[in-house]
Amino acid sequence: MLLTGAEIASEVLIEQGVTDIFGYPGGAALNLYDALYDRQDRIHHHITAHEQGASHAADGYARSTGKVGVCISTSGPGATNLVTGIATAYMDSIPMIAITCNVAQSLIGKDSFQEVFITGVTMPINKYNVGIRSVNDLADTIRECFRIAKSGRKGPVLIDIPKDVLLAKCEYTPAEPIKTEMPAKPDPALIMEAAKMINAAERPVLCFGGGAISADASKQIASLIATGHIPACHTIMGTGVVSFGDEHDLGMVGMHGSLIANEAIAEADLLIAAGIRFSDRVALNTGKFAPNAKILQFDIDPSENSKNINVTSFVYGDLKDCLNELLPLIDKKDRTEWFDRLNGLREKDYYPTSIPGQLRPHEIMEIIGEVVGEDAVIVTDVGQHQMWAAQYCKATRPRGFITSGGLGTMGFGYGAAIGTKFGVPEAKVIHITGDGSFHMNMNEACTAVSNDLQVITVIMDNKVLGMVHQWQNLFFNQHYMETEPGRRTDYVKVIEGFGGHGFEGDTPENFRKALEEALTIQGPSWIRCPIDPDEFVLPMIPAGKTVEDIVVSEEDLY
Repeated sequence: MLLTGAEIASEVLIEQGVTDIFGYPGGAALNLYDALYDRQDRIHHHITAHEQGASHAADGYARSTGKVGVCISTSGPGATNLVTGIATAYMDSIPMIAITCNVAQSLIGKDSFQEVFITGVTMPINKYNVGIRSVNDLADTIRECFRIAKSGRKGPVLIDIPKDVLLAKCEYTPAEPIKTEMPAKPDPALIMEAAKMINAAERPVLCFGGGAISADASKQIASLIATGHIPACHTIMGTGVVSFGDEHDLGMVGMHGSLIANEAIAEADLLIAAGIRFSDRVALNTGKFAPNAKILQFDIDPSENSKNINVTSFVYGDLKDCLNELLPLIDKKDRTEWFDRLNGLREKDYYPTSIPGQLRPHEIMEIIGEVVGEDAVIVTDVGQHQMWAAQYCKATRPRGFITSGGLGTMGFGYGAAIGTKFGVPEAKVIHITGDGSFHMNMNEACTAVSNDLQVITVIMDNKVLGMVHQWQNLFFNQHYMETEPGRRTDYVKVIEGFGGHGFEGDTPENFRKALEEALTIQGPSWIRCPIDPDEFVLPMIPAGKTVEDIVVSEEDLY
């Protein structure tokens, strides 16, 4: 079948099982969009307000579905507008394909209109990128890029296609969807060694992260902690793997994790690391992290072996495979004394209190849990609200909590929430944001309105750039340089101007009422929730410190 490059690209996307793509048209991409026009019955393109919104939508789609997200841009500024979204996906190992359409090859290197060397720009923030030079290579290259994005440690891949390649013709032969390439089975000797370490431990702790979700290993994680009676904590990327309220659950670890989770790692004689990378927000002081523990690490990426923390034993492989091999070797243990020790720490942890007539962050999350329940998919931006959402949300399933962990991208949330709603239309998508993050990409309201998407945005409005404001308060002598921008945005009027629905949620009662009403309305809703600008995210371990320095009460701050 003789097709143009644009037609071949469209057909390969369909062949690989892609049903939804996000993007923004432009001059260099016109031929690709023309090919997509003829295939609207098989593949659906969703235009966003900005290419960055398209990249975040593709990312959110991938996180919520487990599929590969796809975004498209034109050349030059269209391509560079994808960069932040690509980097966000890269840092969190999210499978995504970014297709950029470039100027014709005869114009490359001549400072042509809307020309940019996008493969050079994105090389450090992609798992792989490629510039197509011949239409004859196009189909197989796209297929290979899907294989790379989905296999091993997942990640984003960029494909740059010049306009002349989109116009050129060649024979197209359909193929089956590319299968995920799995790593070799884990070494049986290492699995046996891991089992011996776990069975011999008196004070083991399991810490799991985003790798557990990527590997679809939630059931295996639950079986391991139940069989071995092992306390478990998680990084922010692992939220939802263990059911909320599980007797083994210690909560989130790290800078804003619970005292009990951080103390458990400090006192453990064995730390089992499952799909985590020991980032500086988890291991704040690498020299004193898990000081009494042997460290057993499971990861699909061999480069993580002792990268940030020296480990005792490293097991390479797909986490689900590793745990399936490990579980039959795990002894049932009591470990009551270890749990008694940890449970005794609970009363020393931080527990926010309610103030009559005032809406506090923990109450927002509690109300969302009560009203929306397990049908919710929580999508956050980045900042204080992100930490409050992670600390107090009642997420009880994988892919039910979506956030930018590694890059910490303010403005991520709205695009990701839109992508999530397209990917999981039956879910109740709750977008948690702060007024700082939201001002970066609130323009995506037009996307939600145009597509009649029931995405409910909860805006924690404290009139400051909350997390940076908190640090300036605690560590910079309250020098609030540019963290009190004095914005006067009327969120209700803004969303109504876009064509959506706006609510004020200034008390717990009013927020509950607004949320309940928003859930009955088609289309997007915004609920503004005023928050005290001096409300801090606690607990908090200052950067470079340990659990010995954890702050668990506001009285300890001054």
